[in-house]
Amino acid sequence: MNLPNSITLIRIFSIPLLIWILSSPHFSSVNGEKELLASALFIAAAMTDGIDGYLARKREQITTMGILLDPLADKLLIAAAFVVLVQFNPSLVPAWVAIVVIGREFLVSGLRSIAASEGFAIEASDLGKFKMVVQIVSVVAVILDHRWKEWPVYGTYFFPIHWIALVAIWFMVFLSLASAVDYFVAFWSKIDRRVVKRRRRAFILSRRRKPVPAPPQADRDVAAST
Repeated sequence: MNLPNSITLIRIFSIPLLIWILSSPHFSSVNGEKELLASALFIAAAMTDGIDGYLARKREQITTMGILLDPLADKLLIAAAFVVLVQFNPSLVPAWVAIVVIGREFLVSGLRSIAASEGFAIEASDLGKFKMVVQIVSVVAVILDHRWKEWPVYGTYFFPIHWIALVAIWFMVFLSLASAVDYFVAFWSKIDRRVVKRRRRAFILSRRRKPVPAPPQADRDVAAST
């Protein structure tokens, strides 16, 4: 077990802790302790996504286990966060939002599994990476919105947490759908080219293996007599 994989496992183990903090009555929301602790834990867990990948590349410790666990940890963290937010702050995260987010993750995972079985990979797109950043912002904003609609800054100015959370959620839903379409287009173009190449190869092989017809009997008699 190398360091990058250990960091990835820490991200996975932080998921039940996040759920417990947001769901447990032992943490008070009067002064915002629950919201601040949950937000700090989620941000720290999300930051480990970049740390483990950087260390794996720098240390040349890219392993099969890491390739499997890293995207799984990301999807589990986001899915768990939105599932618990449906109960924690349903006014901003209704159930259909969680369904869209989780459904998108299942779709991309399925496309990548099919691509791997066909012998090619679907790289993470810039749109998908940007979507992940917006998801982090939206989750933290929704958690803080449970206690504060506005955050006082310098006395007379207010940080509009509620409006940031609302805009981030809708923008995140749009990016989730757009990135899902982007991944599907990338998958379809690659799988279509492989199908065309496979059919062309099968056609060429069938022509090479096509038996040469025997000459007519009269031609064989003439050849024998000569």
